[in-house]
Amino acid sequence: MPGMVDTHIHASQYSYTGTALDLPLLEWLNTYTFPVEAKYKDLEFANNVYTKVVRRTVKNGPTTACYFATIHTDASLLLGELADKFGQRALVGKVCMDSNSAVPQYKESPSECKEETDHFIKELLKKEVNNRLCKYENKNILSDCFAPSCSSSLLSELGEIANKNKFHIQSRISENEEEVELVKTLFPSCKSYTDVYLMHNLLTDRTVMAHGCHLTDEELEIFRETGSAISHCPNSNISVCSGMLNVRNVLNHRVKLCLGTDVAGGYSPSMLDAMRRTLDTSKTLTIQDPQHKTLSFEEVFRLATLGGSEALSLDDQIGNFVVGKDFDALRVNVCVPDGPIDLFPGEGPKVILEKFLNLGDDRNITEVYVAGRRVVPVPDT
Repeated sequence: MPGMVDTHIHASQYSYTGTALDLPLLEWLNTYTFPVEAKYKDLEFANNVYTKVVRRTVKNGPTTACYFATIHTDASLLLGELADKFGQRALVGKVCMDSNSAVPQYKESPSECKEETDHFIKELLKKEVNNRLCKYENKNILSDCFAPSCSSSLLSELGEIANKNKFHIQSRISENEEEVELVKTLFPSCKSYTDVYLMHNLLTDRTVMAHGCHLTDEELEIFRETGSAISHCPNSNISVCSGMLNVRNVLNHRVKLCLGTDVAGGYSPSMLDAMRRTLDTSKTLTIQDPQHKTLSFEEVFRLATLGGSEALSLDDQIGNFVVGKDFDALRVNVCVPDGPIDLFPGEGPKVILEKFLNLGDDRNITEVYVAGRRVVPVPDT
């Protein structure tokens, strides 16, 4: 099957994946996330966590992944190097943050943000000749900017850098209602959360915004007009009680949509889980409103593959098996010994695919190829 695209992973949060799911978003960030992310100035700590998250992600099947790192430039560069070592096509972003009253030791001054972002970009570009990370027209370089943690001046700087260099941009938007209200108080001159990013030139056809649970139809129209994408992270949305994205409504507005695991707000690093939670959320919305058209597994499969490549503007290179694209693929063995799937006579390819999507796990993913290179099984060294 085609390689999957995980468009939202907080690599720096991987150490506490599967725990710390007892608080709403803003408390969760202040209590768990920011204190842990502050530790990434220690490269030994960063190497340990980043090695494990990339290895785990690759084994679960994403041939392309969008990673959030931290404010620490050297650790962010290390994450990119490790993704390259494991053979994964990775888009790695250094976090930019000049406002953090809850954990004041975890932030940069505006000048430090700009200087470190410039340094991050220069170091990546130096690797262009010999490093596969930069093989794809530098599409690995992203700016990470979360509006509640950034001043208006910093957001403007990041918008200028991203547009000048045609870099990707990743962040989050309208994850929970408390966050939406906070943004209104922080940016009173903006008409909406979406308007904050729009006014700072951060909504482009290279932008991926996670969550979007509480976006209005008017905001979705702005996403469509700018070509910006939404990364649906249903496990996280439910796990920290943020909300439920109406995927059908987003698709009806012709907004680019993809899927993300959102480790560690999402407790599973598996894109199979992301697909299942997407279907669960859609069915829950149908229970609440019988007029809601439930998503099919075929639609969700597309979101995890071609949808992800479209969101990243890489659909001319990856996302399916069209001749001329990179060979990003998973070899799936649904009959792996002691595996989670049982087959019965007469079951065709469509039924077998549906069984894998609903029942399968990393045991069934026996080989992973990125641009024709086999990266799973992962070598022991």
